[in-house]
Amino acid sequence: MSDTITITQIKSEIGSTKKIRATLVGLGLTRMYKTITRKNCPEIRGMIAKVQHLVRVEE
Repeated sequence: MSDTITITQIKSEIGSTKKIRATLVGLGLTRMYKTITRKNCPEIRGMIAKVQHLVRVEE
């Protein structure tokens, strides 16, 4: 596995639950098409799994 992963928000969080919105903020995704780079660890992977329908992940 690579050391870092790139995450891009591709769909809006409008209509999502508060937990989903909080997960996006926890990842650092605050608006559409924002791209961030995070360390590839189980904690981040778990957060991505919760919002996989809203984000695109590249290794």
